[in-house]
Formats: sequence, C-alpha cells, structure tokens
Amino acid sequence: MERKSVELGVGIFLLVGLACLGYISFQLGDIPFWDRSNYEVYAKFSTVAGLKEKANVMMAGVQIGQVKKIGLKDGQAWLTISIDRNVKLEEDSIVSVKTMGLIGDKYISISPGGSDEYVKPGGTLQETQPPLDIENLLGRFVFGGMEKGENSK
Repeated sequence: MERKSVELGVGIFLLVGLACLGYISFQLGDIPFWDRSNYEVYAKFSTVAGLKEKANVMMAGVQIGQVKKIGLKDGQAWLTISIDRNVKLEEDSIVSVKTMGLIGDKYISISPGGSDEYVKPGGTLQETQPPLDIENLLGRFVFGGMEKGENSK
C-alpha cells in the first residue's frame, strides 16, 4: 500500500513538472498559445526588399507589433501585421519599411494619421512607402545617373 502511494506521488510530481516545462517553453519561445491580445491588419507594398517575417513594427520608437506573414498577390507584396490590441491605428496612418542604422535589419514604421476613423481588425492600411533602395541610389550616383538631365525626365 505504501509503495503505491509513493508511485502515485512521483507520477503526479512528474506530470506537474512536464506541464510547467511545456508552459515555460512556450513563453520563452515567444509562441502565442493563449495570447489573444493582438489583432491583424494588412498592407500592400510595391516592394519589401530585405524585410523578413517576425520583423518589428514600431510607432514613435516603441514596438507595437510584428510582421506575421509576407506574401505576393497581384504582383504586389502583401504584409499581414500583428498589432497590440491596445494600439489603435488611424485609417490614414503611413506604413513604411525602414532600416535600423545604415545597413541594419529592416522593420516597419507606422506614422499616426489624423483621421477620426480607425482601422478595424482585418482591415487594410492604404498609405504605404517602400524601402529606400540604397544600391540603386549609389549606382545612379557612381555611374552618373544623378545629372540634371536625369532628374528632369
């Protein structure tokens, strides 16, 4: 009888330990298991060169979300962006792809708009700016594409 109670106690201890280990793994792995504190919005860009999934979404230097998915639809790059539920985005917010430093990682920057209407979950942000193509800019500068005649076209 005493042996069965020891085995039962060890079994319960093992199950509780495995449950705690699983919970910690999800939390440290930043895997949203029960987290429903975000909502998704979409944005369409002509290009998102260098941007990766799970890139930060920033507003005024504060992280407010993450790029959840990058896809191609009708020749345009479509982003699915996960935004913190406490942040409300105006319909005329400007979404742009920026670079941390000169050659750092790409991230999404959202500049607030002035509209009284907010984007609903599942809505699309209309005002977008693609990333600055530094290679193209340097190539035009080095090979003479920055002449006065080139800008007047």
